[in-house]
Amino acid sequence: MEKIIGLKELRQDIEKYAEDTRRGNTLIVVKRSKPLFKIVPLREQEDKWEEVIDFTKIRKGGIDINELLSRL
Repeated sequence: MEKIIGLKELRQDIEKYAEDTRRGNTLIVVKRSKPLFKIVPLREQEDKWEEVIDFTKIRKGGIDINELLSRL
């Protein structure tokens, strides 16, 4: 199903619309009645992400550039 929503609505209730998309709905986001972008659900084959670096494990002082580049 395809829904048209305003940008303001999306900002105010992002969790609701994220769940709608997870359930398979497509969202067309508009501002002042003009389409801005479309949010579409991922397909199974697209749902495979390659981890380059886990930014949740970055140390307080940052990460060494050589470590980052070695993962690319």
